[in-house]
Amino acid sequence: MSLEEIMPVEFLRKHVKDLAFILTLFIIFVVLSMRKAMMRSVYLVDFACYRPPRSQMCSRGSTMRTAHASGLFSESTLDFMQKTMDRSGLGDCTYLPEGLLRVPTDMCMGEAMKEAQAVMFGAVEELLAKTGVDVSDIGILVVNCSLFCPVPSLSAMIMNKFKLRHDLLTYNLQGMGCSCGLAVIGLVKHLLQVHGDSHALVVSTENITQNVYQGDDHSMILINCVFRVGGAAILLSNRPSDRSTAKYELVHTVHTHTTGSDRSYNCIFRMEDSAGCIGVNITRDLLAVANTTIEANISALGHLILPPWEKLRYTMNFLIRFFNLAKIKPYIPDFNTAIDHVCSHVGGKPVLDALQKSLRLSEASSSSIWYELAYTEAKGRMKRGDRVWQIAFGSGFKCSSVIWRAIKTVAGHEEKNPWANEIDAYPVDLINEGPIPYHFELSE
Repeated sequence: MSLEEIMPVEFLRKHVKDLAFILTLFIIFVVLSMRKAMMRSVYLVDFACYRPPRSQMCSRGSTMRTAHASGLFSESTLDFMQKTMDRSGLGDCTYLPEGLLRVPTDMCMGEAMKEAQAVMFGAVEELLAKTGVDVSDIGILVVNCSLFCPVPSLSAMIMNKFKLRHDLLTYNLQGMGCSCGLAVIGLVKHLLQVHGDSHALVVSTENITQNVYQGDDHSMILINCVFRVGGAAILLSNRPSDRSTAKYELVHTVHTHTTGSDRSYNCIFRMEDSAGCIGVNITRDLLAVANTTIEANISALGHLILPPWEKLRYTMNFLIRFFNLAKIKPYIPDFNTAIDHVCSHVGGKPVLDALQKSLRLSEASSSSIWYELAYTEAKGRMKRGDRVWQIAFGSGFKCSSVIWRAIKTVAGHEEKNPWANEIDAYPVDLINEGPIPYHFELSE
């Protein structure tokens, strides 16, 4: 049977545009399917969180005694700091840099360098010990630290300390706020799509020795109350052979920013106060800006992870409200149907409380996202197939989300877990007598 008999020439002439359109769609579908099949899987082999020595441990009480002894703050500011720490969720086993524990405090460059090196080197050394990876196998290094920018860079310090190879791809990200710890995961994901058979080392930290605010403006005092010594080293890989030993597989990364808005740009700003003291100013626009940015991020993420029935419920609710068919409240998708664990990093408890309420989450914590993940593991909650949502937001304003899938059940008694010796003491009870007593100033 000839082609003319199957599909007459006249039919082909009449429908040539339709056939071309269908053929184009088919080609696009094939190309996208091939592209998806060619995407390299990215694995989180393991991670390590730095735990400082006990000599640097401080309770909320000892922190306040140090603040009193410094002579830097008025009684009003000290009272504000006390109330903020009481309601922040901080426990009595947090850590401060050595220079801030001395009387008088020592915030020189040398002390800041000591803090950075202790945290970064300690986390990387522990990670290398846990994974057994040779430093010569690391092809990518990304370091992020928002407030401390020495020369040579922090990434250069790590390269020099561990004698990493000369052709290493290295990036040093600074000034990007609290969301950068997850933004670098998205960056590394793209790098690992280009550079095959590679290991990537990510080091995420913050340095507070030289960034303590020494004035009496309450809108700039938050960093003194909730920031502590800490850092994490994460090993990512695109090698198929690493799947058998890796803990997690990277599923999605979503990054959102509203920096084009002056309101967003100014809501968290490092600046001088009227007395010339440098600090991070937080305006009363923060909660509104955070809500807008996080909502945009979660909307994009929801399309990727929510099950079909949740999407249908949301769509039906939207259409009913759009056409004024009935007076109903907006439907909030149930993210518990798509995720098993949430690790949320915030600089203040009100943002966390709003997030937990708006997403109908049963549990969320405000410590660093990597310490939170370690906490979940130490509690023995991480099972094979569990989905983990890490979300972080900060100055800019920016919001980043990362979704992981647990490849295996993680034992709750890992020796090198930073929570190993005190996990039974948590979670702590919060003093919920009211909101944190923020003192926001209007942004311009």
